[in-house]
Order: sequence, then C-alpha cells, then structure tokens
Amino acid sequence: MRRSDREITDLGEILSIINDCKVIHLAMVDDGVPYLLPLNFGYACEGGAFSFFCHSAREGRKLDILRKNPTVAFEMDCRGALDEHDVACQCGYYFASVTGVGHVEFLDGEEKLAALTALMRHMAGREDQFTEQQARAVEVFAIRADKLSAKAKVPHRAQ
Repeated sequence: MRRSDREITDLGEILSIINDCKVIHLAMVDDGVPYLLPLNFGYACEGGAFSFFCHSAREGRKLDILRKNPTVAFEMDCRGALDEHDVACQCGYYFASVTGVGHVEFLDGEEKLAALTALMRHMAGREDQFTEQQARAVEVFAIRADKLSAKAKVPHRAQ
C-alpha cells in the first residue's frame, strides 16, 4: 500500500468499516472482459478470515461467470465527505474502504441459511431465520477473502 499512513490493520477498526458499508462491489472476469456489480451483503469473520455473503436470482450472467471463474476482487467504501479547501488542487476526499481478492463458493444447507441470516443482520439489524423452502428461491454465495486490506482518510483532529 503506497499510503501506509492510511492503512488500517486493527481488526476492530476493519470490522467497524465493514459494518458501516452496505454495498460490496464485486469484480469478476467473463472470457477476459471485466464485469462489476454492486451487491448488498452480510459477512462473517472467524479467526480473522472474512467471508462476505450475497444472494441473487437462481440464474443470470453473474452466476454463469462465477461458475466458470470463481476468482473475484471486491471493494466497499463508506464515510465519504469532501475535504474542501479554497484552492481546488488542495481538495481531497475523506473515506474508509476495504478491498481484496478472493474466490466464490456457492452455499447450500445450513450454511446457506446462516448466510441469509447474516445478510439480514448486516443490512437490517434483524435476526431473521429462514426455512429451506425460502432458501430454495434464491442462490447464495460466499466471497472467501484470500487477501484483504483496509484504509481510511479521516479529518485531522484538533490537538
């Protein structure tokens, strides 16, 4: 990371950023052509290993691509605000972000039900429980993060 002064390595801070984000941007490759989508997500972090859970219709271009090539990149960001100055070239942007690469695994059974619950927990703050019948109506996949990094530009605090 070029700007190591903005790097976030504390797990608690990374989790705080992820909690504030509601959209994960998922990048995949379809026969050499990039394809990027915004998706809502839930997540789990076990032993510092992150999984991000997404759901979709049971068929479509995204699923076709992911079944052929499950290697993905992802990004999420939040806390955006203009860092305004009188001189345009001194303006910037405050942010917090998480990026990474990983692979997709399609879920079923109890893992699929738990992923749907995690998605609702993150998006709506609810602990919904799902039935097998409800789960059959959607496809659910996990983005298993193989590499993940976080960074932030925050306003300077008065000393």
